[in-house]
Amino acid sequence: MHTNTNKFSWFQVSEDIKKLLILAAQNWENTSESEKYIQEALSKTGGNTDVLVAAYRFFYYKNNYSLALQTSYELLDKIKKSEKFPDEWDQLKPVLINRREESQIRLYLNAYAAAGLVLAKLGEIERAKEISMRVKEIDDKHDFGAGILLDVLTRPAEEDD
Repeated sequence: MHTNTNKFSWFQVSEDIKKLLILAAQNWENTSESEKYIQEALSKTGGNTDVLVAAYRFFYYKNNYSLALQTSYELLDKIKKSEKFPDEWDQLKPVLINRREESQIRLYLNAYAAAGLVLAKLGEIERAKEISMRVKEIDDKHDFGAGILLDVLTRPAEEDD
């Protein structure tokens, strides 16, 4: 079967990795088969950013929240290391605010907000709130959805009449 990898021209990966991602999409209905292709792409790329994002989305939409969370943390760690981010939030926050329009920083904030969403799905509400509050402090344009998640997580329970 011929696979057109030109559909994924924005991915900065080799043709064989693009083929694995296409096979994962083509086998979407067969979760174990499609996950095999995603895992193979991950193992062959050594944490390529595009593949990590694709894997996060795959795991999230397959409701495999533990692997989605793991993948978002891998992406966060990769960016943190490449950008030489400080460990402490009080030191990191001004860096993120000052550079929030840069693509790597936007990706970091997206991945961080995604981790908060997955934590909420996993029932870790306090950690999800903390992440959502942090991203919301930086996200003056409401690009990352953290404010919406925070509103949902902090909304008072509706009383029964």
